[in-house]
Amino acid sequence: MAPAPLAAWTDGRIIELDHPTPRTVRLRMHVDDRPGHLPGQHYLIRLRAPDGYTAQRSYSLASDSDDPLLEFLVERQPEGEVSEFLADVAEVGDVLELRGPIGRWFVWDTRTPVLCLVGGTGVVPAVAMARTARRLGRADLLRVAAMARRRDDLPYAAELERHGATLAFTREGADGRPAGPFTAEEVTPLLEGVELGYVCGSARFAAYAEELLVACGLDPAAIRVERFGPTS
Repeated sequence: MAPAPLAAWTDGRIIELDHPTPRTVRLRMHVDDRPGHLPGQHYLIRLRAPDGYTAQRSYSLASDSDDPLLEFLVERQPEGEVSEFLADVAEVGDVLELRGPIGRWFVWDTRTPVLCLVGGTGVVPAVAMARTARRLGRADLLRVAAMARRRDDLPYAAELERHGATLAFTREGADGRPAGPFTAEEVTPLLEGVELGYVCGSARFAAYAEELLVACGLDPAAIRVERFGPTS
């Protein structure tokens, strides 16, 4: 049975904090007595001002359930109340309000052969899936194709390469591949034997990726999409 979401908000303490790319912050947090989570789930992070005003946003987990800490990667959004605080103000030792794990649609059951087609910080749930697959000895069931403008813009690029991911960069060539988005010729072989496709990224990327998977022959009903971006 899948683990149930937390019934109430809880506290998480920042144990590690770094900036993998100029626009992102990686947080590793400790939560007492937290439940297990499934790869693809997310948490809500809530900030509370002294006057009682709150702001909250959803962030996917990068960590495997076996990890003693929860790992989040947050992209700094212009005028983003939560992301700007996490990127520019938060420090190791700070305690934040959390609620989760949340989500049933965008999760991998670790038994179904899948392809993750992800862009930019949308790689985060694919990282959680890859880490889980590696721990369970099921890496053969998970394929990842990740895209970004440049290598420096792609979080977890080296880790994804170790998993065997296919990478594409739209603004620079790499390993003999010219700059540009994925093509049908590149993606079609990755779908051999695949039953589900996971798409995660900006709204623009998600539209492109979903259309590409359909063009490559994947049933639209077998595609699960998670979009993200600035929240007003």
